[in-house]
Amino acid sequence: MAEKKNRDGEFWELALERAHLGVWDWDLASGDCFYSAMWLQMLGYGEGELAETSDLWLQLTHPDDRERAVASGERHIAGLTDSIETELRLKHKSGHWVWVLDRGGVVERDAEGRPVRLMGVQTDITKQKQAEAELEQVNVRFRLALAASGTGIWHHDLAARKSYWDKRTRDIYGLVADTDEVSQDLWHSYLHPDDRADAERAHLAPLQTQKVVAVQYRIIKRDGEIRHLESLIRFADAQSSGQILGTVRDITEAKQREQELAHAARHDALTGLLNRAAFDRLLAEHIATARRLAVFYVDLDYFKALNDFAGHAAGDLALKSVAERILGCLPPSVHAARLGGDEFALLVPDCDAAQAERLAGAVLAAVRDADLGSTAASRKLAASIGIAFVADANTAVADALACADDACYAAKAAGRNRFAVFSPETTSGSSGLNAARLAADTVDAMADGRLKLFGQEIHQLGKPWQESRHVEVLARLAGRNGRLIPPGEFIPAAERFGVASRLDRWIIRTALSLHGPALKSGALTLGFNLSAQTLSDPQLWDFVDAVIAETGAPHSG
Repeated sequence: MAEKKNRDGEFWELALERAHLGVWDWDLASGDCFYSAMWLQMLGYGEGELAETSDLWLQLTHPDDRERAVASGERHIAGLTDSIETELRLKHKSGHWVWVLDRGGVVERDAEGRPVRLMGVQTDITKQKQAEAELEQVNVRFRLALAASGTGIWHHDLAARKSYWDKRTRDIYGLVADTDEVSQDLWHSYLHPDDRADAERAHLAPLQTQKVVAVQYRIIKRDGEIRHLESLIRFADAQSSGQILGTVRDITEAKQREQELAHAARHDALTGLLNRAAFDRLLAEHIATARRLAVFYVDLDYFKALNDFAGHAAGDLALKSVAERILGCLPPSVHAARLGGDEFALLVPDCDAAQAERLAGAVLAAVRDADLGSTAASRKLAASIGIAFVADANTAVADALACADDACYAAKAAGRNRFAVFSPETTSGSSGLNAARLAADTVDAMADGRLKLFGQEIHQLGKPWQESRHVEVLARLAGRNGRLIPPGEFIPAAERFGVASRLDRWIIRTALSLHGPALKSGALTLGFNLSAQTLSDPQLWDFVDAVIAETGAPHSG
């Protein structure tokens, strides 16, 4: 029996050593306290280095932990708890603190039931506490990031059929509640009817995949306000019933900015009508249907005189008023655009000659009735309108506009303040159709080398014989038949059909690339004639700076 006890003692001693458990044994009557070799080793001490008194552990305990540790033992001795269990820091021989988990309790009582002996073990939990501290730092950063981004967190327990929303999620939905738990059907009651099916489908999708699913949808709050939300959803714990975890954030303002930017990209800033690019895309879509439509080209008469007389502010007021009056006389199916300057266009689906005539008359009256403001009250404004009918799906947008523009020129030639319908038999040599083709040919010429640059020296009139370093850059277009086309023909065409800015950029880049070194040395100064389209481009100077950086040309002083 004694041999078995010895084996048992060796067994438990070995087990405690392998488990790195430090044992303490406190005799309450004598005050003696035994500390095992593993306990001493845990703190960096060897046997005999410390006086094994009952308060040794307390002397080594961190000041901030002493009161809590003592209270844990006293409550157990008083019979208030079943055992001693507390976390505390003990000072290592090298000076740092070791976190330990202290567990123990009464193992012997006297005849009257009073505790006379306590035993326990202490485990080094320093790595665990460090991991907890690091995790808490991650959680703090995570919570800060969520707070900064306005993101809420929620999860749905599939087994319990319960949902939990944090406070931020409840705030997003406008839900006033003191608890995170909400009914599983609550979320569905907020969904916008038009978005419900897609949102519900997206929230179930993670059950079939381990990937994060993103979805945007609208909700209707209890006060009737509609908000745009975005959720990221993932299924957790696929080995069991699991949970659906998610985040939610309010993206209403971002959606509004997105819509505003999309609107600005498609609409003229001054009048609010469609811009040239948007109108071209819309016209192309309608032409592709092969259904008969009409294109109106509206050019204001006498606008330049009004603008010169009353100033640009009055001119802008007149343009805005014209746009409002034109919109006011159009059926909902008609699309209106400002092509640039004082030129407008209309796209009229399913239009016949009689409808076109009625609509043209209404537009002419709308322009005449436009509010010109007090500074331009003495002036008059009218319009010349060209109408082109399109029914062929192969018609190019540029050709459709060119035909309408040609008819507009015919209306001007006939006396202005009227409309004309395009007819191939009456097309003139200077027609809009030819201008459109010339504009397209100008673009091709940039690529195939038919656009030529020339320089014209600039001299003082009083000293024409002096050598000049100042050169005006001029462009000449070589036609496909070899004839040089003067700028008076191809530049107006480029301006009319929206390629003037592209032409000017080609001229700037080509000239600076050819003469960068001469410009840098001061041997040459170049001057450029830029179109109004180019000068109104907000990205012009960024382009010029980039070309200067590429070519080494200096900035002008």
